[in-house]
Amino acid sequence: MADDLGDEWWTHGDNSGPSETDEDTQPPTEEQQNKSTSKKRKSEKPTQENTKKKKKKETDQKECFITQERSEEKGDKESNTKKKRRKKKKTITDVLASAEPVPGSPADLRSLLKSHYSQTRSVIEQEELTLPDSCFLNINDLTHTLSSYLKEVCPKWAKIQKQHTETRSIVLLIVCGSALRTIDLIKQIGAFKGEAKVQKLFARHIKLDDHIKVLGKGVTHIGVGTPGRIAALLEKEGLTMQGMRYLIFDWNHRDQKQRRMVDITEVKTDLLKIMDLGLVQSCREGSAKIGLF
Repeated sequence: MADDLGDEWWTHGDNSGPSETDEDTQPPTEEQQNKSTSKKRKSEKPTQENTKKKKKKETDQKECFITQERSEEKGDKESNTKKKRRKKKKTITDVLASAEPVPGSPADLRSLLKSHYSQTRSVIEQEELTLPDSCFLNINDLTHTLSSYLKEVCPKWAKIQKQHTETRSIVLLIVCGSALRTIDLIKQIGAFKGEAKVQKLFARHIKLDDHIKVLGKGVTHIGVGTPGRIAALLEKEGLTMQGMRYLIFDWNHRDQKQRRMVDITEVKTDLLKIMDLGLVQSCREGSAKIGLF
């Protein structure tokens, strides 16, 4: 049997099959490649899904954060607009500052007296407090300085001041709302007063007894002061109505808060007290006249 085989069978390449080494070095078949790619895809699918989920969460969180920021910004803007609107509201001082000033008139003083005494005085007593037009001087049209206004309403001032010789009496009484305004008005009458003696009448740094002594010693032609001190002098008889010819109210002046002297409660009550202490009576009798500067 062995002789029939002839040449050695392992030397023939045709009958020899693939060796183990050849099998290892051979490229993979298509089926093997498809299997490997399918395995890779299966392994990659869960990782891709996880990354997508993470990205969705991150985007959702970002969107929530953005919406919160926008809502907070809207709230801040609304609060700022409300604050701005509150600031834009006009106050009474703003309205008065923007409005055109209107000069005071005798009707204003009459209405002030009537509204104050309507509940405390009888009808007959109220009639005694009324002031006719003959009691008033010319109205200031807001173009005058104090000196020019006094020159207009007191054209014979030089003669009148020489004739005045009484103590505790004043020829020209100017009533204003504060001590600072008193000093300002005294400076303004420099061109008008001439040789007249001027006395400031307010409570700041000056005692009432000192004022009474000064008015009792010498002759005073012009007095400039506040209603509170003037009322106190009238009550103490340190000042009398005899010899008074002109009573000037600083009616149209407004302070930093756009208030007139009659708009301040304390000043208004003292002003009405002055009118009740004999000024209305002397004006009705014709011995004195009222001017609204």
